[in-house]
Amino acid sequence: MMEEETGSIKKDPGLPAAKTRKGRIAFWLILAGAMLLFAWWMLVAVPWLKNSNLIFAKEEKEEQPVGQEIADLKDLKADIGRLQKKIDRMTPGGVYLIVNTSDNTFFLYKDKKLIRNGLCSTGSYVKLELNDEKNWVFETPKGVFTIKGKITSPVWRKPDWAFVEEGLPVPSANDPSRYEYGVLGDYALSLGSGYLIHGTLYKRFLGQPVTHGCIRMNDEDLEAVYQTLPIGAKVFIY
Repeated sequence: MMEEETGSIKKDPGLPAAKTRKGRIAFWLILAGAMLLFAWWMLVAVPWLKNSNLIFAKEEKEEQPVGQEIADLKDLKADIGRLQKKIDRMTPGGVYLIVNTSDNTFFLYKDKKLIRNGLCSTGSYVKLELNDEKNWVFETPKGVFTIKGKITSPVWRKPDWAFVEEGLPVPSANDPSRYEYGVLGDYALSLGSGYLIHGTLYKRFLGQPVTHGCIRMNDEDLEAVYQTLPIGAKVFIY
């Protein structure tokens, strides 16, 4: 009585059996379709793909004959030999000095062998202006130079810029205040146009671009360069 009033529906005892049969039929149909699809893939699709250029393409490498490789190696060795001879012809003999202004280093060579290298100081590239018409840029010139003179116990003759830099009036050309002793070290080598290779009181600045254009070295390196380079020896500055 209570079931009729609430409108509930009684379950049919035979319903689960019907659903089970339908599920089995659907399963076998799906399985049969999958097997047919697999058979089609094996019989049709795979052979077609093998014969196409889409996949399974073999990479063919062209092998060079051994004889050709040996010939190429001989040509390479010949080229290296020619280049080495060209380098030897371009490399100067005797003694010479190389100065690298970027790293502030020097290299002293004798008979194409490096015999000494170390730190030096080159131009600071600072610009000093006196007026609109007179100014100086403190740079070390680059190029190939020759040793034009050698001096022991050099005396510095101060140029005009040395007084301008200190805020002092510029004296006459032969004024005694222009001469300063003991600031260039024990030796000096002239490159011309007022540029020297000389010593320094400020060894802590070696390796830095701090000079007014000259090349500064420490005492031991300067002595070695002075004793090695004769007048006329080449100095390469870059």
